[in-house]
Amino acid sequence: DFSIDRIYPNPFNPVTNIIYRLPEQVNVQIIIYDIFGKLVTTLIDDFQIAGYHYITWDASSYSSGIYFLNMSSGEISETKKMVLIK
Repeated sequence: DFSIDRIYPNPFNPVTNIIYRLPEQVNVQIIIYDIFGKLVTTLIDDFQIAGYHYITWDASSYSSGIYFLNMSSGEISETKKMVLIK
């Protein structure tokens, strides 16, 4: 399955880990948005092989609040909420 498996810790301060799964080789984008829908950062925009993948987001330069992690590939998309508490 194409999915965001885990975001931990969540809530976090200031680093969180993201584990996601790809069912096949695809071009994948992982983007963070703030509560207003403004693009905060792009963590990944690259072609990746099938399987489990792991990435860390260091949000030490961002303010406390709610953020949304969106993972997409073509017409498939999944979004999860993250809470940064400082």
